[in-house]
Amino acid sequence: MANMNQHGKSSGSRVAGALAIVVIFWASAFAVIKSAGSVYGAGELALLRFTVAGVVLGIASVVKGVRVPRGREVGWFFVSGLLGVAIYHPFLNYGEQVVSAGAASLLINSAPVWTAILATFLLNEKVSLRKAVGIGVSFAGISLLTLGKKEGLALEPAALFVVGSAVCAAIYVIVQKKYLSGFGALEFTLWTVWAGVILLVPLFGVQTARRVGVAPLRPTLEVVYLGIFPAAIAYIAFAYATVRMPASRVMTFMYLVPAMAMLIAWPYLGEVPTGLALVGGALAIGGVAIVNTAKKEAGPVTAIEEG
Repeated sequence: MANMNQHGKSSGSRVAGALAIVVIFWASAFAVIKSAGSVYGAGELALLRFTVAGVVLGIASVVKGVRVPRGREVGWFFVSGLLGVAIYHPFLNYGEQVVSAGAASLLINSAPVWTAILATFLLNEKVSLRKAVGIGVSFAGISLLTLGKKEGLALEPAALFVVGSAVCAAIYVIVQKKYLSGFGALEFTLWTVWAGVILLVPLFGVQTARRVGVAPLRPTLEVVYLGIFPAAIAYIAFAYATVRMPASRVMTFMYLVPAMAMLIAWPYLGEVPTGLALVGGALAIGGVAIVNTAKKEAGPVTAIEEG
């Protein structure tokens, strides 16, 4: 019994560490995307970023070894790659360029709400009152953080691209948990990323190659950073956590990303947060705390333990 408790605590620590990696690297991505996006188009940035990620993951898979998907698994990996890479990132990159940053931040952070709704019907996850309150508090915090930005909240038709990204993120998590949870984090991330790259190449391959040839060094290095850290490493960490926690619960941690992104953008882009934005960030953190101090849900997902 003591060994089981110790194993549970150790596994919980690894999940917490994985989520911390996700939050920090994904938060850093917003400022870097904004900088690199001044040179690379939405699709070009997504393809180059995930090609870099695919190479890094490929090297890791040669060292560690991975299972090759078969039969229907191949189809589900293409669904995962379509949702998590080929649609999500070009849509979000485009949305961030044409929609106000405040509106983009608010809309993309509706993903945990969509996840909670879909998980209720497709994964039979229960949304307790405490969890609903926590999600509501966090979303209210994100709203304040958004209104506290200089550009404020300005919705336009292009905002639908950002909403589409949020819905894709929610379905992506559902697909992983329902159909691909038997794959380890490295395996799942490797095949998802390469499926996404394969889908992006016909659309953006030629123009991306041309852009790399004429782009200044700094934005190209920024995209390489995005491919290694917020893509390859953070996606592995996210996959690791997702199969070990309820979908609606793990997605609430994404409310920490805008608060962290605000702090990173301060020195990197010189964007000084307002008092209202700081209050919103604190509320977002508080909502995550409400959700994750609740009792554990029954029926944890069986997952492959990895080093």
